[in-house]
Amino acid sequence: MHDKDELCRQIISMYPEIGECGIDVNVAFDQEKNAWVVDLKKDDHELKHHLEVPDADDCMEGKQCVSLGLEIAQLKKHIQGKQF
Repeated sequence: MHDKDELCRQIISMYPEIGECGIDVNVAFDQEKNAWVVDLKKDDHELKHHLEVPDADDCMEGKQCVSLGLEIAQLKKHIQGKQF
């Protein structure tokens, strides 16, 4: 099992654009769902993504977290759309 701070740092290193957007990233383990919950916030936009343990393992090994990456891209579109 990974440490939540390690996983959070790894996600930010793999997706540096979330730092550039100023999105707050929180990571917590949900025992009931047996999955990591990645919570991304920026202004009134929020995204909660459930990252399964094998996907979190892939992230920690430096592989892409494909489903999380897609949701981060979608969140960025919403944020950028609001700014224009």
